[in-house]
Amino acid sequence: MTLSFAVGDLRVDRILEQELPGFDPFTFLPTLTPEILEANRSWLEPVSLDPATGLFIFPMQSYVIRTGKHTILVDTCVGNHKDRPTRPNWHQKTDTTYVDALAKAGLSVEDIDYVMCTHLHPDHVGWNTRLLDGRWVPTFPNAKYVFSAKELAHWTARNAETPLPHIVDSVLPVVEAGRVVEVTSDHAFDDFLHLEPTPGHSPDHFAVHLTSNGADALLIGDMIHSPLQCRHPDLVAAPDFDREQAKATRVATMDKYCETDTLICSAHFRSPSIGHFVRHGDAFDFSFRGA
Repeated sequence: MTLSFAVGDLRVDRILEQELPGFDPFTFLPTLTPEILEANRSWLEPVSLDPATGLFIFPMQSYVIRTGKHTILVDTCVGNHKDRPTRPNWHQKTDTTYVDALAKAGLSVEDIDYVMCTHLHPDHVGWNTRLLDGRWVPTFPNAKYVFSAKELAHWTARNAETPLPHIVDSVLPVVEAGRVVEVTSDHAFDDFLHLEPTPGHSPDHFAVHLTSNGADALLIGDMIHSPLQCRHPDLVAAPDFDREQAKATRVATMDKYCETDTLICSAHFRSPSIGHFVRHGDAFDFSFRGA
């Protein structure tokens, strides 16, 4: 499934790999209480919380930005043939959904000239590589891969201590191929695109800010995972590297962009995944575009 929209003169396509139930709410949000979940169940079900299984539904998706000069892919989802036994929906996938979605947007893997990973977690690096003759090779043969230098250093050091499958199969192969450009998390690429530091979920997580012809959008990666965290910003996510920093970043980002014209493009909010932060009492909410 694709979704195309404009940010000024930029074209953005949402590339959906999967949207399935797969995350236990109390495991993923360890400070969540049954009372909070019940108070919000009516609007979470059935699109964000699956009533049959009781699991959160998180899309796995990328965004592609066409500037007229560059075609930039932000985050690369889960990928195929990746060994992820703790996540059945991710484990050893062999479907063509992702590449087909690119094709529906009028793109092939050869058309991408930059890949940007907001952070280096398994569901944001998977399609960095593909399996070819038993080897992991860059999926996007003409692309440079943009990583935070600090983020990359953290994960390569962790991997040196204990091998991490997603670093071994989806990060190191593009490093070894000489495709990686290391940047700071506040790097400006041109007048259309700059990065904004949003640390906490990972050591040097960044958001991607687009601006063109008076319009703005922010691709937030995993700065926030569920719209439930808008109403309850103190709900931490189990994968957060620094929970207090993640919470502070989440609140600061929502406060900064709340009730502005900046379009928020989420990684894991239910389809259509884009909209605006709005006020909700002393906290926030998310107004989905088209809702």
